[in-house]
Amino acid sequence: MTLLTPLIIRGVTLKNRIVVSPMCQYSSIDGFANDWHLVHLGSRAAGGAALVFVEATAVTAQGRISPGDMGIWEDRHIEPLARIAKFVASMGAVPAIQLAHAGRKASCAVPWAGGKQLSREEGGWQTVAPSAIPFLPSDAPPHELSESEICAIVEAFAAAARRAVEAGFRIIELHSAHGYLLHEFLSPLSNHRTDGYGGSLENRMRADREVVNALRCAIPDEMPLFVRISATDWADGGWDLEQSIELARALKPLGVDVIDCSSGALVPGVTIPVKPGFQVPFAEAIRREAKMMTAAVGMITDPQQAEEIVASGKADLTLLAREMLREPYWALKAEKALGGEAEWPVQYLRAKP
Repeated sequence: MTLLTPLIIRGVTLKNRIVVSPMCQYSSIDGFANDWHLVHLGSRAAGGAALVFVEATAVTAQGRISPGDMGIWEDRHIEPLARIAKFVASMGAVPAIQLAHAGRKASCAVPWAGGKQLSREEGGWQTVAPSAIPFLPSDAPPHELSESEICAIVEAFAAAARRAVEAGFRIIELHSAHGYLLHEFLSPLSNHRTDGYGGSLENRMRADREVVNALRCAIPDEMPLFVRISATDWADGGWDLEQSIELARALKPLGVDVIDCSSGALVPGVTIPVKPGFQVPFAEAIRREAKMMTAAVGMITDPQQAEEIVASGKADLTLLAREMLREPYWALKAEKALGGEAEWPVQYLRAKP
């Protein structure tokens, strides 16, 4: 079964094609990982996934989605993250981290407290973006970044990558999706700049290219680099699949190994045709047209579904999110369902079917 076969990316070998997608837990204080994250991520590593991603981890305090976001903007964040990376690796999985900046979608309450943008009085902060266009009409306008401020954020990504390497992560993913800062640069709906970071497709891709270059300089050559994108905004006049293919073609020679294909979340109120595997065609098209590895994500829940995605060449990896929240041991059960021989933790062998 193809889903269960190893995959080599640069100097890293994944034991199968099953990945725990980055999923925000909104459970940090001042950006620090804690016991919740260790148990949450560790149980999925014990559950047989080949690659386990730490959630979107902010490269600056200002880049957090919420006050509960995980962070890697200072050296003190390294030690608790290293504890997680070490345990994930001890379970036979590859530890990975997603580096992120929320842009105009920062300074929000955690989801179970409503998720609305926080005012200064509520503990919020000034958001930043390519242009002073709020995500919601009720949001405070973000500060439009100057070119020097963009350069500072690029360096913040590089510094975060160096900390991630020190913490023991073996793969880094750059978050350029879901309406966060780098996606905001890409889309004409959120980027109205008239300087070298706006206007043409080439200019709108500039921030992504600069961050990728900075990351590749900050991490070892043998370390894979993923980029998560929203392949379409699902909105007229916005970012779309054709532009995503061009972005992939531009990032591949800069050292990006995998495009992780999600979609949406740049603008509210759009209609998204959600159904099982609805984003897989994006991964398939980018893989074919850009001639590079892709990852499929979005309502992948069934082992046979995941097997078909990989076996048919639609994507090289399958990322599971909500299904992994429901079933931490999904990968072990998938191996059994597909006729493989799952390597259960020795502590659980007495329960192996």
